[in-house]
Amino acid sequence: MRLKELHCPTALLPDGWARDVVIKFDEAGWIRSVRTEVMSWPAVSAAGPVLPGMPNVHSHAFQRALAGLTQVAGPGDDDFWSWRQMMYAFAGRMTPEAVEATAEQLYVTMLKSGYTAVGEFHYLHHQPDGTPYADRAELSRRILVAARRVGIGLTHLPVLYAYGGFGAQPPSDEQRRFLNDVDGLGRILEAVAADCAQDPQLRLGLAPHSLRAVTEAMLHEALALLDRLDPSAPVHIHVAEQMREVMDCLVWSGQRPVAWLLDHMPVSERWCLVHATHMMPEETAALAASGAVAGLCPTTEADLGDGLFPVVDYLRQQGRFGIGSDSHTLVSPADELRMLEYGQRLSRQRRNVLRHADHPSIGRGLYTAALDGGARALGRPIGRIAPGYRADLVVLNAEDPLLFGKSDDAILDTYLFSGGPALVHDVIVGGRHLVQAGHHPDEEAIAARYRRTMERLLRQVV
Repeated sequence: MRLKELHCPTALLPDGWARDVVIKFDEAGWIRSVRTEVMSWPAVSAAGPVLPGMPNVHSHAFQRALAGLTQVAGPGDDDFWSWRQMMYAFAGRMTPEAVEATAEQLYVTMLKSGYTAVGEFHYLHHQPDGTPYADRAELSRRILVAARRVGIGLTHLPVLYAYGGFGAQPPSDEQRRFLNDVDGLGRILEAVAADCAQDPQLRLGLAPHSLRAVTEAMLHEALALLDRLDPSAPVHIHVAEQMREVMDCLVWSGQRPVAWLLDHMPVSERWCLVHATHMMPEETAALAASGAVAGLCPTTEADLGDGLFPVVDYLRQQGRFGIGSDSHTLVSPADELRMLEYGQRLSRQRRNVLRHADHPSIGRGLYTAALDGGARALGRPIGRIAPGYRADLVVLNAEDPLLFGKSDDAILDTYLFSGGPALVHDVIVGGRHLVQAGHHPDEEAIAARYRRTMERLLRQVV
């Protein structure tokens, strides 16, 4: 159902909480006007406090099918690199139909948890033997179809992946499905650009996979290609996720990954550096000064044993960040922001570490910072309840006992630290009322398709 206007008993606006807010939307899903303390209300009234929808800056949709399947210890040490081998085995069995079904199920889950837009870091491009599909953008198109069907906003980030290690080392057989040269990826980008044209719910970007997977020359070529299509399009890259990656980069270049990237590439506000976990203080300061967004995925980083991002120093220097669910072991903005704060509490042995100077509420400070950084990273006008922005809203359930008697910032603190997805009642994306009373209209059909997909995949993998 497409809404024309909505009454909000209370809503989080850019300048703070407001009462009796009426938001008007146009037919294309943009916010036309926002009025406060309105005495006469429209027919549709929100079931509770209204928040801007959260952007998810980093997703590998197909990995949702792995959730719960990697928690069995093997012989020897288990780490990111052993997990990666399991992921490769799973990726090798994903058909186009499985990619689409898994993305649909994931995107429904995202909506119901409070995410209203996603950055899909998409590196599964080809057939299992590495041969391109007849339509080179086949699997990218499957992601677009899934996002359109579910209704979530999408910034699609086709990945440039060519090598298996720093210094153009040969890729492994398991990486064949991911590989492209710049020309090959360019054909995918051009196809996706045409599909995204004139659709305000879709945006194209580029994702060089990592400094391990591309050369300096390829990076410059790919950026030039993207600029010809859209000079403001976002650029995302994995960097400094693991200490082994840092050490390999030092051997290859004499610099750590973040330092090398900042010295050799035009890193700016259009960039999102995903993870950036392992930095020296001077790298942290330089990343904050660049205007780029740090794409943090705390639940995945915890699951894979990556380490803790230096968030206290980074925020002290006005660094921007967004959150993502990455491998989707958990799918919830509340889980990511809570883990970000709790990681610091555990390491520093004190509470309420990530206090923002403007917001004594930890929840308010984290949520608004992630809105701002997430919108910038996805390159879309989202993350604010204000005219000229997309009508992406999350409505919490005022009848949940956790919210009884609470107002303003206590609502956000409760959502992030005590309630999570269970508090999400309704979700509106681009003016469309997609989740009502916790239910998406297509979720049963999508779940049935996903069940068949998982039954087939698990027969082959487990």
